[in-house]
Amino acid sequence: MSGPIVVILFFCGIGIIIFCTYYFSRKNVIIRTLAKIPHKPASSLKTNELYKVSGKALHVKDPLIAPYTNRKCVFYQIIIEQRVSSGKSSHWKTLIKEERFQDFFIQTKNDFVIIKPQEHPKNYICHLVKDKDQSSGAFNDPTPRLGRILESYNINPETFLGFNKKIRYKEGVIEIGETVTVAGIAKWKTLSEPLPEYPYSKIATLESGEKQKIIITDLPEVRQKEQSNR
Repeated sequence: MSGPIVVILFFCGIGIIIFCTYYFSRKNVIIRTLAKIPHKPASSLKTNELYKVSGKALHVKDPLIAPYTNRKCVFYQIIIEQRVSSGKSSHWKTLIKEERFQDFFIQTKNDFVIIKPQEHPKNYICHLVKDKDQSSGAFNDPTPRLGRILESYNINPETFLGFNKKIRYKEGVIEIGETVTVAGIAKWKTLSEPLPEYPYSKIATLESGEKQKIIITDLPEVRQKEQSNR
């Protein structure tokens, strides 16, 4: 096989890998999947049908507090990574990948949908925009707040020689009042106790099914597609 053909095949292979990585990323899979699911207001959901709803996220109980920004939220994801070297190359190694969540409402105008993600068994997939990041490096000390977070996870920000490790922190949250999109199988539940400003005895919920997990995201691309399709 001649040299030029080998070079062409090499770059074609690189291109295919880049395309597949992008196309099959969780973010883009969620965007494509949600584009196929009908959008409905909470009051129009039919039992056992797959729908998506968009609206403001509201807490059911005391909200969570995001580790770095102290934002009140119902869901957060954090990633802590360290740049490590291996021979002549280096890569980002994940030290901590954590998410916490609680049951929450989605308010669509005057209606509510309740969302109940759970970990065991995991009944959801979620992608949140990582809108807060911090980093440290050789000439960049971690901020006091980042230092406290690293300490809480028993991560030493310095090497044995006393130099700063190259560390980055990313955080994404669903804040109270933030617009989110959630998809799932619609069910209607009878309320054991009335909700403030909600005069009805039943409330809609979006749940997972045998072959369908709840999809949760705050991606602006999803909202923009919904608005353009209306």
